[in-house]
Amino acid sequence: MRVGIGQDSHRFTDCSSHKKLVLGGVVFPGEPPLEGNSDADAVLHSIANAISGVTCVNILGDISDKMCFEQGIKDSSAYVRKAMETLGGRILHLSVAIECKTPVISPYIPEMRKSISEILEIPPECIGITATSGEGLTDFGRGLGIQVFSCITVE
Repeated sequence: MRVGIGQDSHRFTDCSSHKKLVLGGVVFPGEPPLEGNSDADAVLHSIANAISGVTCVNILGDISDKMCFEQGIKDSSAYVRKAMETLGGRILHLSVAIECKTPVISPYIPEMRKSISEILEIPPECIGITATSGEGLTDFGRGLGIQVFSCITVE
């Protein structure tokens, strides 16, 4: 058994950009997008980092930067799929904790679980997603961006 913990955060960017807010592979219509070179999906980035914690392979940075800048791949699900190639085990459970003031996450949790389950090729029942504003104690809870922590258990 191995456990990996991943974190990622992005600040919100100008709504006039052509980007959309994407979390867990799901578009949140009408919400401000996150700043980043890719689609800035902080949920998928935290999952990729959790997989890196298990495999010791630097996915975000070394591999995703090449995919983004050299191949023009901006879809973070491609980075997670690449991370899955390094896993060498079976995911038993994934827990995702999101901190933000906005958007309201709970209505999107079923769709996010479905999207992530397809990317990771595990049942949605093996994916827990929680969200909090953190009582406004951090910049994320005050609405400046989104922070995500993921914990993955691999057999």
